[in-house]
Amino acid sequence: MRNFKAIETELTVSRKEYITPHYIRVFLTGNDVSLIANTTVGVNNKILIPPKGVNKIHFPEFDYDKMLWKPQPEEVRPSIRTYTHRGIDLENNEIWIDFVAHGDEGPASAWALEAKKGDLLGVLMKDGKTELYGKAENYLLVADATGIPVLAAILEDLPENAKGTCIIEVHGEEDQQDLQTLATIDFIWLYNEHPQLGSRLAEVVKQQLLPEVSRSGYVAAEFSSVKEIRNYLRKEKQWKQEELYAYSYWKSGVAEDKSAMERHKEKAESES
Repeated sequence: MRNFKAIETELTVSRKEYITPHYIRVFLTGNDVSLIANTTVGVNNKILIPPKGVNKIHFPEFDYDKMLWKPQPEEVRPSIRTYTHRGIDLENNEIWIDFVAHGDEGPASAWALEAKKGDLLGVLMKDGKTELYGKAENYLLVADATGIPVLAAILEDLPENAKGTCIIEVHGEEDQQDLQTLATIDFIWLYNEHPQLGSRLAEVVKQQLLPEVSRSGYVAAEFSSVKEIRNYLRKEKQWKQEELYAYSYWKSGVAEDKSAMERHKEKAESES
């Protein structure tokens, strides 16, 4: 069993906006926003969506041996999904989270589409600062729409002497975001209206002239893309484990809670 200090908090929607046609930013407020200031913007956390009609978040326990949430009564059990808090504003007592809305929505995107002021959301995250990415001179950043928040946080943190390539796949040209960075970054935007049917991310990564020294990679996308990119960089290009962080947020055709064990297992095997 792993022990760590956790932040468990109930937040409510203060406002929301569409930052692109398929990207919803939801602003949240609550008594514990100041606690979240002690975490790193861009790290993974869990959001908990209560069942309709339930006006309280029933926080579950996580079984680290089985890599599953312990059972709860269905009538109070929240839907749990992995997300990234995109920013925090202590002056206005808000954090914000970005949600992809493509149609055929899962529980998190469906919640964001319907969210209105005062709606309740649970947030569960590790307390304390953490290193979001490996430091280097050259960067390879790769994501589909689900990984944009973490890449955006990395880009904002990079120093101006850093350089690299950022490859992002979104629904269409209208979903490109104006991501801010001081570094010298070549952006490659790919368009894919049906990401559940496949992706060109791995193909485009293999077309790049990759750095040989002082390099750091971050990949956040669908399971198959992450696996192919990780295998290519680690096995064919001989990237070391500490040079690459690769995380699959979802697996095509499988809900996040059903695919969690397989995604963790594949990542562990790739790093052994």
